[in-house]
Amino acid sequence: MEPYVKDALLEWKDEIEQQKNEIDEEYDKVKTELQLYSYKFGITKQVIQSTINEEMIKNIKKTYQQPFEEKYNDLKQQLKKLEEKRSVFNMFVEKIEIASVKESNS
Repeated sequence: MEPYVKDALLEWKDEIEQQKNEIDEEYDKVKTELQLYSYKFGITKQVIQSTINEEMIKNIKKTYQQPFEEKYNDLKQQLKKLEEKRSVFNMFVEKIEIASVKESNS
Protein backbone atom coordinates (compact mmCIF):
# COMPACT_ATOMS: atom_id res chain seq x y z
CA MET A 1 0.00 0.00 0.00
CA GLU A 2 1.26 3.43 -0.85
CA PRO A 3 2.15 5.46 2.25
CA TYR A 4 -0.23 8.27 1.30
CA VAL A 5 -3.12 5.80 0.98
CA LYS A 6 -2.39 4.32 4.39
CA ASP A 7 -2.05 7.82 5.89
CA ALA A 8 -5.34 8.87 4.30
CA LEU A 9 -7.08 5.78 5.69
CA LEU A 10 -5.69 6.41 9.17
CA GLU A 11 -6.73 10.05 8.98
CA TRP A 12 -10.22 8.97 7.97
CA LYS A 13 -10.24 6.47 10.85
CA ASP A 14 -9.36 9.30 13.28
CA GLU A 15 -12.21 11.38 11.87
CA ILE A 16 -14.66 8.49 12.25
CA GLU A 17 -13.43 7.81 15.80
CA GLN A 18 -13.99 11.46 16.71
CA GLN A 19 -17.57 11.25 15.46
CA LYS A 20 -18.00 7.96 17.33
CA ASN A 21 -16.75 9.62 20.53
CA GLU A 22 -19.36 12.36 20.12
CA ILE A 23 -22.03 9.69 19.67
CA ASP A 24 -20.72 7.87 22.78
CA GLU A 25 -20.97 11.10 24.81
CA GLU A 26 -24.54 11.69 23.64
CA TYR A 27 -25.34 8.03 24.34
CA ASP A 28 -24.08 8.34 27.93
CA LYS A 29 -26.07 11.53 28.44
CA VAL A 30 -29.30 10.01 27.10
CA LYS A 31 -28.72 6.83 29.12
CA THR A 32 -28.37 8.88 32.33
CA GLU A 33 -31.50 10.86 31.53
CA LEU A 34 -33.35 7.62 30.75
CA GLN A 35 -32.35 6.27 34.16
CA LEU A 36 -33.68 9.44 35.81
CA TYR A 37 -37.03 9.16 34.04
CA SER A 38 -37.21 5.50 34.88
CA TYR A 39 -37.00 6.45 38.57
CA LYS A 40 -39.49 9.31 38.18
CA PHE A 41 -41.97 7.07 36.39
CA GLY A 42 -41.52 4.23 38.90
CA ILE A 43 -41.94 6.51 41.91
CA THR A 44 -45.03 8.08 40.37
CA LYS A 45 -46.54 4.64 39.78
CA GLN A 46 -45.90 3.69 43.41
CA VAL A 47 -47.51 6.89 44.67
CA ILE A 48 -50.57 6.30 42.48
CA GLN A 49 -50.88 2.73 43.77
CA SER A 50 -50.78 4.03 47.35
CA THR A 51 -53.33 6.78 46.76
CA ILE A 52 -57.04 6.24 47.27
CA ASN A 53 -58.43 9.59 46.15
CA GLU A 54 -59.45 9.20 42.48
CA GLU A 55 -59.22 12.92 41.78
CA MET A 56 -55.64 13.02 43.08
CA ILE A 57 -54.77 9.91 41.07
CA LYS A 58 -56.17 11.53 37.93
CA ASN A 59 -54.21 14.73 38.62
CA ILE A 60 -50.96 12.84 39.33
CA LYS A 61 -51.34 10.80 36.13
CA LYS A 62 -51.96 13.93 34.07
CA THR A 63 -49.25 16.05 35.68
CA TYR A 64 -46.51 13.48 36.20
CA GLN A 65 -47.08 9.93 35.02
CA GLN A 66 -48.07 10.60 31.41
CA PRO A 67 -45.30 13.17 30.71
CA PHE A 68 -42.70 10.96 32.45
CA GLU A 69 -43.82 7.92 30.49
CA GLU A 70 -43.71 9.85 27.20
CA LYS A 71 -40.24 11.22 27.96
CA TYR A 72 -39.05 7.75 29.02
CA ASN A 73 -40.30 6.22 25.76
CA ASP A 74 -38.72 9.03 23.70
CA LEU A 75 -35.39 8.52 25.46
CA LYS A 76 -35.57 4.76 24.83
CA GLN A 77 -36.03 5.47 21.12
CA GLN A 78 -33.12 7.93 21.12
CA LEU A 79 -30.92 5.38 22.87
CA LYS A 80 -31.84 2.72 20.33
CA LYS A 81 -30.91 5.05 17.44
CA LEU A 82 -27.63 5.96 19.13
CA GLU A 83 -26.81 2.28 19.64
CA GLU A 84 -27.34 1.74 15.93
CA LYS A 85 -25.08 4.70 15.09
CA ARG A 86 -22.40 3.39 17.44
CA SER A 87 -22.53 0.03 15.74
CA VAL A 88 -22.17 1.58 12.28
CA PHE A 89 -19.22 3.74 13.32
CA ASN A 90 -17.56 0.75 15.00
CA MET A 91 -17.87 -1.12 11.71
CA PHE A 92 -16.22 1.79 9.91
CA VAL A 93 -13.29 1.76 12.33
CA GLU A 94 -12.90 -2.02 12.10
CA LYS A 95 -13.06 -2.07 8.29
CA ILE A 96 -10.55 0.77 7.97
CA GLU A 97 -8.17 -0.98 10.39
CA ILE A 98 -8.49 -4.25 8.49
CA ALA A 99 -7.90 -2.54 5.15
CA SER A 100 -4.83 -0.65 6.35
CA VAL A 101 -3.29 -3.69 8.09
CA LYS A 102 -4.11 -6.03 5.22
CA GLU A 103 -2.57 -3.73 2.65
CA SER A 104 0.49 -3.07 4.84
CA ASN A 105 1.22 -6.78 4.93
CA SER A 106 0.92 -7.13 1.14
